[in-house]
Amino acid sequence: MPIPEAIPIVGISWDDALFVVLAATMLGSALLVVTLRDIIRCGLALIVCFASLAGLYVLLGAPLLAGAQVLVYIGAIAVLILFAVMLTQAKNAPAQLVFQTQAVPAAIAAIAFAVLLALAVVSTDWGEAGRRIATGTGALARLLFDQYVLPFEVVSVLLLVAVVGSVYIARRDPRGRGDDR
Repeated sequence: MPIPEAIPIVGISWDDALFVVLAATMLGSALLVVTLRDIIRCGLALIVCFASLAGLYVLLGAPLLAGAQVLVYIGAIAVLILFAVMLTQAKNAPAQLVFQTQAVPAAIAAIAFAVLLALAVVSTDWGEAGRRIATGTGALARLLFDQYVLPFEVVSVLLLVAVVGSVYIARRDPRGRGDDR
């Protein structure tokens, strides 16, 4: 039995329903990243946010970008952040965080930004740009490794420096002395 184009009861297409679920998951986990007190749970919520974004990339027809999102951000950056935090800091945050004193101005700024963004989206004539386009991975690979090879290598060196820096921070002597004993 083939799957119908739309959800039978509601009449919404499967793509739109999946978009709503992924967007809600991404926004909810992003909100958890900035509101949770436990830094490990914040890191795990960040991974969920990145995974939801990768799902949105797949939904938009960019599987290569989704794969890069999973490999680079979930596989490297988020895990690196979690390991650095687990190796260098206490698990629980202090009772009163610095940014919690600025919650009201930050909420006002976030609401103003959301209103401006909604107005920009509504007033834009999307035309042909609103359609989904499939990204050709061959053309993207040729462009990445021919025209943008230098920025690609700079990013890889930057990630290597981040890994070496996190290992150095994790191995540092807590009494303030270096490794030269």
